[in-house]
Amino acid sequence: MASRMPKKASLRMITVIIAILALVGIALGCNSLSPWGTEAPDFTLPTLTGANITLSELEGTPVVLNFWTTTCFYCVQQLPYLESTAQQGAGKIEVVAVNIGQNASTVQKFLENLLGDYEPMIVALDINGQVFVNYCQVYGNPGKIPFTFFIDSEGIVTYVKIGAFRSEAELWDALNNALGITIP
Repeated sequence: MASRMPKKASLRMITVIIAILALVGIALGCNSLSPWGTEAPDFTLPTLTGANITLSELEGTPVVLNFWTTTCFYCVQQLPYLESTAQQGAGKIEVVAVNIGQNASTVQKFLENLLGDYEPMIVALDINGQVFVNYCQVYGNPGKIPFTFFIDSEGIVTYVKIGAFRSEAELWDALNNALGITIP
């Protein structure tokens, strides 16, 4: 007669199998989050300067596209890195910071207090959040911010990051790896 596995051992085995399947599912999910190598969805949004920006009109120049709000701690923490990148990369790269759901006067006052002069960085307003929702759907983001894209000069997404860069150096390392852009 074959021996049967004790109930405790059987439960442990089932738990291990479930854990392994969960890890495989997470790994597969992470790989499907970023369909790099695809064309960035085009959009037109108003900017704080009163002009409109259309993403496809920036083709020919690499773009850092970042979605953020003034109420997101990590978004705010990373804004100076983005502005510095815009300043140091002037002529090599465009930085487009898309604010989600807030009006121009709120964003303008906030940025003046945080950054002072932020001229090189383009600040766009996605007041109804539709562009953000579209990018979330296309790139598998459940709605987390900050949400950053590196787009090459041909309009192709080469890198996607959900969450903040912890330092300006980390941002430049990612730019170098994804777009071949180094600190001037």
